[in-house]
Amino acid sequence: MTSSDAAATPPASSPAAPADAAKPAAKDPWDLPDVSGLVIGVLGGTGDQGRGLAYRFAQAGHKVIIGSRAEERARAAAADPQLGGLGVEGAANADCARRSDAVIVAVPWEGHAKTLQALREELAGKLVIDCVNPLGFDKKGAYALKPAEGSAAEQAAALLPESRVTAAFHHLSAVLLQDPEVAEIDTDVMVLGERRADTDTVQALAARIPGMRGVFAGRLRNAHQVESLVANLISVNRRYKAHAGLRVTDV
Repeated sequence: MTSSDAAATPPASSPAAPADAAKPAAKDPWDLPDVSGLVIGVLGGTGDQGRGLAYRFAQAGHKVIIGSRAEERARAAAADPQLGGLGVEGAANADCARRSDAVIVAVPWEGHAKTLQALREELAGKLVIDCVNPLGFDKKGAYALKPAEGSAAEQAAALLPESRVTAAFHHLSAVLLQDPEVAEIDTDVMVLGERRADTDTVQALAARIPGMRGVFAGRLRNAHQVESLVANLISVNRRYKAHAGLRVTDV
């Protein structure tokens, strides 16, 4: 064989990859963990939204601890028959954070940064679920504010670098959450975060409340528009005298 013949001879083809080397099947997005044993803390549990979430999770069988800057306020709120009858406890914010597996942040926007700065150590390693909506109000109604970090959730992540920060439960009606005559909360919950294990856990927690479903909606960099949408829902509710929520179609 001449050198030109050798150059023209194609190399032997590599063996085909075996069929069983195909990529594993994608994880079912609705295959969520069992979260029934998680202790849930609610910072800002004396406010309307926090109190409503505490009530719903206690109804679902969770141990719930509501927190406040003033321990006596938290204990007084927890002693209310609606919560106390379900075993809800009240505690100072630091104790609430320390004793909980997952901590919902439902404090007013004005106190958001200060509250989280003070709890950095107690919230280290915890799953933190931020549901704070930075809003302003004037004679035209509600409007979105944009924090320097981009969103309340991103501010929480910056202040709590050792915590697993997620964002969820922004678009819920406090009136419906607290109403014992409302058996189901007909809404989807947009869930954002950096780690799938964490967002799966929050989705599973949302599903513990009858009628509710958690839907993954991206990473924390997308939290601003989710938080801002509450201003639109306030306008909807005022015009139609409603307690509107959201549903995501085709998923």
